[in-house]
Amino acid sequence: MSLLGDIDGVGRDGVRGGYSRHVFEPAELDLREWFTEQAARRGLEVETDANGNLWAWWGQPGPDALVTGSHLDSVPGGGAFDGPLGVVSALAAVDLLRARGVAPSKPIAVVVFAEEEGGRFGVPCLGSRLLTGAIDADRARALTDADGTTLAEAAASAGLDPARLGADPAVLGRIGQFVELHVEQGRGLIHQDAPVALGSTVIAHGRWRFSFSGQGNHAGATLLADRRDPMLPAAAVVGAARRVAAAWPDARATVGRLVPKPGGTNVIASSVDLWLDARVPGSGKTPAMVTEIAEAARHAAEQEGCSVTVTEESCSDDVVFDAGLRAEFDNVLGGVPALPTGAGHDAAILAAHVPTAMLYVRNPTGISHAPEEFAEPADVERGAAALADVLENSAI
Repeated sequence: MSLLGDIDGVGRDGVRGGYSRHVFEPAELDLREWFTEQAARRGLEVETDANGNLWAWWGQPGPDALVTGSHLDSVPGGGAFDGPLGVVSALAAVDLLRARGVAPSKPIAVVVFAEEEGGRFGVPCLGSRLLTGAIDADRARALTDADGTTLAEAAASAGLDPARLGADPAVLGRIGQFVELHVEQGRGLIHQDAPVALGSTVIAHGRWRFSFSGQGNHAGATLLADRRDPMLPAAAVVGAARRVAAAWPDARATVGRLVPKPGGTNVIASSVDLWLDARVPGSGKTPAMVTEIAEAARHAAEQEGCSVTVTEESCSDDVVFDAGLRAEFDNVLGGVPALPTGAGHDAAILAAHVPTAMLYVRNPTGISHAPEEFAEPADVERGAAALADVLENSAI
């Protein structure tokens, strides 16, 4: 909690509330500097890989390392715990292991992944996707933020070489095991009256951009019959997303961002972009659900004399965390709940390449990606101790 208090004032969003900390922007760069200082105080050697991920090493970097950590960036107006809790708990776990006199037989690293939320460039888990080759490097370099700045330009401004963005087998090959601690994003631990859980699965999810084109015009001088207003089919998609998802078991579909151009109050938009977040358990089901929503979008666009294009920005199937590792950690922790989640994490990207596990800390509000996100100090401390316990188990 003391470590979280250190960064409490960084990136506060006076408009949205909560925090807005986006990759390679001032608040996130300040957090990177803070992390580097904290690692140095602990005698950890910090490296920045080619994709902007930070690695703080206890011991000589090498294969079969025990890696833990999370991210420091946020969604726009996000909470204080999503991401940073995993980073500060990893630092605290190092302190606990040293206090216990543990001498690890393997190197331990605390990692901070870049752009986990996709808050600036739209693709979630971008740092881990680049590291593992889960996203094409040329495509990633061309991603743009709301101001038109490309990832390549932002990376260069942060001192990285954009040409080196992409799959990094040497860095990935160092990871023998990865465990990520995260505040729970849901109510599972509230219902089970438990402070800590192990992750079991992450449901399939993805993001799609719907781009509607019509005819910009004067709001007062253009009769309704003469309009080709892209806002109407865009609005129809918001309703269609809820309607279609309700027919799929345990599905979630959300339109959380909609951008009209030019965006004037007395102007009929010439185009509207909206982003759909869709999640359905089961291989291949998320794209199938999105196909239904896209059909509704095309029908609504045709009715208004507009056009629409649908672009997949990211898509991942169900992830099942390593069963052997989960059983081992459950034994170490004396039996804790196993929770599925609808939230994506860097651990889910790494799970296809290395043995991976997750720990969740109870969130008594059940709210995340919003200022009300919370964890009780006692639960935060329990989470850090649990992380230290599983690392100690693997380190000796």
